[in-house]
Amino acid sequence: MGNAIYNIGIRSYRAGVGLAAATGNAKAKLWIDGRRHWRERMKEHLKGTGPLIWVHAASLGEFEQGRPVLEAIRAQYPHCRILLTFYSPSGYEVRKNYQGADYVYYLPLDTARNARDFLDIVRPGLVIFIKYEFWYHFLTALSQRQIPVLLISGIFRPDQLFFKPYGGMFRRLLRQFDWIFVQNQDSLDLIRQLGIEKAGLAGDTRFDRVFALLQEPVDLPAIDTFINGRKAVIAGSTWEADEQVLAEWWKDNAKPDRCLILAPHEIHESHIKQVQSLFPGAVRYSAGGQGDVLIIDNIGLLSLLYRYARVTFIGGGFGKDGIHNILEPATYSKPVLFGPVFHKYPEAAALLAAGGGATIADVSALTTEMESLLEDDARWKKTGDAAGRLVADNKGATGKILSYIQEKRFFTKA
Repeated sequence: MGNAIYNIGIRSYRAGVGLAAATGNAKAKLWIDGRRHWRERMKEHLKGTGPLIWVHAASLGEFEQGRPVLEAIRAQYPHCRILLTFYSPSGYEVRKNYQGADYVYYLPLDTARNARDFLDIVRPGLVIFIKYEFWYHFLTALSQRQIPVLLISGIFRPDQLFFKPYGGMFRRLLRQFDWIFVQNQDSLDLIRQLGIEKAGLAGDTRFDRVFALLQEPVDLPAIDTFINGRKAVIAGSTWEADEQVLAEWWKDNAKPDRCLILAPHEIHESHIKQVQSLFPGAVRYSAGGQGDVLIIDNIGLLSLLYRYARVTFIGGGFGKDGIHNILEPATYSKPVLFGPVFHKYPEAAALLAAGGGATIADVSALTTEMESLLEDDARWKKTGDAAGRLVADNKGATGKILSYIQEKRFFTKA
């Protein structure tokens, strides 16, 4: 019964995406077009020799979470081919030319036929899913073929389907993983209550990824020129609600020794114009020029930008889905502010407990925190140092996962 309901849900979802694409939704069209003729394309492209490792990420955030593991595997097993798949256009369209993988594709819709055909073509020796991905037909087919599957950076909460009375089908999926690496002890305790023994605490691989940013060379002369010695507030991955709160604060607190750099989550033209209307006189990164507010209207700069900040603000915390990546600014020892919706993100709770940032509920709270961190050097340094220590103290998950892969001898070194 559960399987039938799942299949109906999958097909209904496909129909809904198709309708959205037909009525002009650009993201839905990418979702549909990116999966056209996938069998023919994969048969043509996946003709290399050597073992193949399939890594799957839902979207860009999950990719960045799993990236340290992917790159460690590439370094350790250079003779292995790597297939990277995405579910969402927001991941695939940004990373379709990623050089750390041999092949990058959309994951086909999760049907029994698609799973069978996909595995017939790919024939992976090892499969790694990142964080949340639990596709019934793919996992079932992998289990039937006895292909080892790992879940890395897993995170579990009591409100998920696995822990509901009607979640039996999804509980069975957890038992099909050869090993589940979880981010925190609470997650491990939860799945152990289900009788899942093939699991262990590794930590969050994002700490490894963001810690590595410190070693990456950066040369952004346009940003240096724009800041020009001023105290920079850098707001990343902002949505409309974040931008409205920031605009209210900035309207009353802009000063000659300050500047604001905004990197909106959505950079399509209509949204950029909306941001410009909130911040009159703002200049666009692509156009150049000087001013007090700079709008980043391209993708790929944000993780590098944070090192230029005095204070950072991370968007998403005023929406239902919650905050974006707070660890990128934290790794540079920058104070981190974010909105009130963060409870699905244990790293946010850890940052607050460490004293590396603050959550704000409204313009008044934002003003209080911003003014303190911008003007009080002692508090600014103490807060930033706490953020940096949190990242440094929690790195190491990638090494634990790689050690497991080496111990199980899924592959031998070249």
